[in-house]
Amino acid sequence: MDDRAACLERLADLLEKHRDELMAICVQEAFKTIADAIGEVREAADFCRYYAQQARTNLQAIELPGPTGERNMLHIEGRGVWATIAPWNFPLAIFLGQTVAALVTGNSVVAKPAPQTPRIAALAVALAHEAGVPADVLILVTGGTEVGAALTADVRIQGVAFTGSTATARKIARALLDDDSRPIVPLIAETGGINAMIVDSTALPEQVVADVIASSFRSAGQRCSALRLLLVQEDIADGVIEMLSGAMETLRIGRSGDPATDVGPVIDQAAYDKLMAYRESVRGQWLKTLDVPTDGLFVPPTLVRIGAIEDLNQEWFGPILHVATWEAGKLSETIARVNAKGYGLTMGLHSRIARAAEVIEAEAAVGNLYINRSMIGAVVGSQPFGGEGLSGTGPKAGGPRYLYRFCAERAVSVDTTSAGGNATLLSLDEGGI
Repeated sequence: MDDRAACLERLADLLEKHRDELMAICVQEAFKTIADAIGEVREAADFCRYYAQQARTNLQAIELPGPTGERNMLHIEGRGVWATIAPWNFPLAIFLGQTVAALVTGNSVVAKPAPQTPRIAALAVALAHEAGVPADVLILVTGGTEVGAALTADVRIQGVAFTGSTATARKIARALLDDDSRPIVPLIAETGGINAMIVDSTALPEQVVADVIASSFRSAGQRCSALRLLLVQEDIADGVIEMLSGAMETLRIGRSGDPATDVGPVIDQAAYDKLMAYRESVRGQWLKTLDVPTDGLFVPPTLVRIGAIEDLNQEWFGPILHVATWEAGKLSETIARVNAKGYGLTMGLHSRIARAAEVIEAEAAVGNLYINRSMIGAVVGSQPFGGEGLSGTGPKAGGPRYLYRFCAERAVSVDTTSAGGNATLLSLDEGGI
């Protein structure tokens, strides 16, 4: 255990040593802004150090109570070979977070990055090998959906950690269960969501707008946690929308490598085409949009008015924010309508009423609830991240219970009064084995 944890700590050191190179690839390959690339490397290192600490603290054998003359132990072991399948939007942090969690718990890993971001994954794996992870314990495979499908269908895979779309998570779940010849293996899935922020009439508009801008448009809206649906109490909606429209004008849209850029391009042509087609289909509902450069995959940040919560039926993974209103006195009803969509990743509330915070904490069916702050930027160890319902299976990445899902627990019970009353078991040599 200590050796595996030490490998992760050495890897964290190497990530920081190679920070500039890692950041450059994030900018070039995933179109991350410089600020997002800095955060990406920091989060990857945080995962390594946090899981190393958690392994040392929580994965030791435990002696359990029992009657006199009985010794009970609970051992925690790796399951075997895990497949980790990572997304392109956090090609270093999520890729490594899933992978090192499987490694430190005693498993081997076949790690597959998204097809859009193989270079950052290759460097991460090379650094892991340099840190002491054996080459045959961590293997990188690259490719598209066909490679992922082959991995999850392989009966030698004893677990899958996946971050991506809900549709793909469903396919993986079916693949793991369809073959009666394979054991039942765990799936850890973190998928997307129709993430809503509810704003009541007591909220501070300036704070609301700042948090909405960050939550909706940072990373070009390409975060699982990003705000998709802004729900403003109708009494203040006009003023908030006007202020938000003005704040959108301050966004700098341009190349990812420019330090002044706030919003860069989306990941690829397919994403661009899908987002632009949807945006055009709701042209009559635009409240605000921005001009963007014409020589790249830039989707204009756009604010879209919808009539009701129920009008938004899927996640649009880009810089498109939908806004609707709700009536005073109907906070619980509004929360229930959001819950009814079936997703459960993130939700936000802006209010200065303590009771409103209590209500949403009790009633929101989401993995991560954010009150009077932005909805992005979960911190490893402080804000474990992951959803429920259509947004994932749990456990939550960067949290104290994450590593257990990668493990098998084995209980051993010994009657120390047996063997002719001899309370001490013979050593292997004494027993002639």
